[in-house]
Amino acid sequence: MSWMAKGHSVELAPGEVIRRARVLSGRSQAAVASELGYHQSKISRLESGKGTQDVGVLRAVAAVLGIPPENLGLASPARADSRTDDMHRRNFLAASVVALATPAGPPRAGTELVRELLPGPVLSDRPLQTPTALAARLSQARRHFYSCRYAELEASLPQLIADLRHAQSAAQGDDQTLSGLLATAYQTAVSLLLKIGDQGNAWLAVGRAMAEAERSCDPVVMASSVRVQVHVLARDRHTAPAISLIHHTADQLGGGYDRRSPQYLAAFGLMLLRGVTAASAGGERATAAALLAEARNVARHVALDSPDSWANFSPTNVALHAVSSAVVLGDAGAALEAAQPLMRRRIPVPERRAALWVDVARAYSQQDKLVEGYQALRIAERCASEDIRRRPSVLELVGDMAARDRRGTVPELRRFCHELGVRI
Repeated sequence: MSWMAKGHSVELAPGEVIRRARVLSGRSQAAVASELGYHQSKISRLESGKGTQDVGVLRAVAAVLGIPPENLGLASPARADSRTDDMHRRNFLAASVVALATPAGPPRAGTELVRELLPGPVLSDRPLQTPTALAARLSQARRHFYSCRYAELEASLPQLIADLRHAQSAAQGDDQTLSGLLATAYQTAVSLLLKIGDQGNAWLAVGRAMAEAERSCDPVVMASSVRVQVHVLARDRHTAPAISLIHHTADQLGGGYDRRSPQYLAAFGLMLLRGVTAASAGGERATAAALLAEARNVARHVALDSPDSWANFSPTNVALHAVSSAVVLGDAGAALEAAQPLMRRRIPVPERRAALWVDVARAYSQQDKLVEGYQALRIAERCASEDIRRRPSVLELVGDMAARDRRGTVPELRRFCHELGVRI
């Protein structure tokens, strides 16, 4: 059986139906777009769920890819008119909403971490630790994340959160420093959960992070909590609320960059970059460009490239997000051009190095250059093996590339799939 199901049902959103049909046909986004007379970004937007309300476009794509109209919520050709199409669309979208409200699968996080994310009384017989000792452990947890040591992070984070909650409980919730540390621990949990594809528990962690950030009264912590909330919103394709949240927070916290601390600027800049990611995923080119420009402005005043820093932000990170934005928007050529100087630059954070090469692989894949894409993925694996082998989006990319290599011209792709446990 293919790594993607050959049958489609109404439970799949139209963008996912289109993507699967394209992959199974062995065609790239660029090839399908060319056949339809569109730009590649049009197909990219459709597959991400944008523009799927345009019945005419859906019918054209369905015809090219051989998708039964009813699988996109359209009436059959014999009965098609504007009213029947509209009725079918309403029924289809209603079913899709129900499907999206249903958990996609079992949680991926360990039970210890999930337990610490749940509300409830703090029960601990461990000795209280000082805020200084807890802050040192939190810094170590952050280093685990930026170094892609996710297994170590998942093993240590639950006890760290428990000890932070214990200390906060002993202080009767009045210690703003402890609230800030706990908010940062929850933010780290969000980032970890998203890496391993546990969206449901990521939402739980976001709620805890925002609550503690408000208690901390620290704008640095608040900006970072907004960043992870936007990340989760964007992953669920809630683009408009994500961008609105970025703009609202930027209006409150932005400006006066020459008078801000490096930590403040790093947190604020990373929040802007998360907005770039959300806007790009939603096909909002102008918004993505504006947020990138503002992030570049912030980056002129700060350069924190070390995984030891409170937050990782620098001109290099802004440049990395420019590459990622171009890839998501379907501008493969622009992405590869922007990536060229970064490939020769020292990027000290393994997670960021790996992200660059994954984006390069995606760009080559969009151009049907599977050999170059495979080579980029192998470099990414050398940068951060655990990151590459655990991220669902990377596994999907490898499977997509292997499925399109029908003639087996890149046998290494199939071997790579076997190594990663991706069925083809």
